Amino acid sequence: MNGTTQKINKEVSASTIGYYISLFGTALILIWIGIFKFTPTEAAGIKSLVENHFLTFYVYNIMSVQAVSNAIGAIEIIIALLLIFSVKFAFLRKYAAIGMIVTFLTTLSYLFTTPGIWKVVDGIPVTDFFILKDLMFLGFALMILQNDKK
Repeated sequence: MNGTTQKINKEVSASTIGYYISLFGTALILIWIGIFKFTPTEAAGIKSLVENHFLTFYVYNIMSVQAVSNAIGAIEIIIALLLIFSVKFAFLRKYAAIGMIVTFLTTLSYLFTTPGIWKVVDGIPVTDFFILKDLMFLGFALMILQNDKK
């Protein structure tokens, strides 16, 4: 009986450690990518994604390429900060998760709205794989939203 209790405690411990690695890893990547959005290189790099999307196609009529990228970067940094502060203030976790879900669903949908993003190389469909990381982040966001106990 005692061995079973210890095994369960180890699993909970590993789960908790995994949760915090995921949380801080996601926050780090969001901050890093968010900061990069403030560069002209990244602003130009996301232009084709943003201008071909049914939800964001109009933003370049309102703001410059750099201003749009800056706004996206600021949103990513804010979501990362919500994640970090949710460690201390649990009520922020829900807002971080919702922000992540919206962000990552939008980013993943670029795979279907941007012309030429998919190519066939040696008979295998390939894309700009940097977008696919958002599948994992979307899963983590859904876990946070569903399981608000940590």
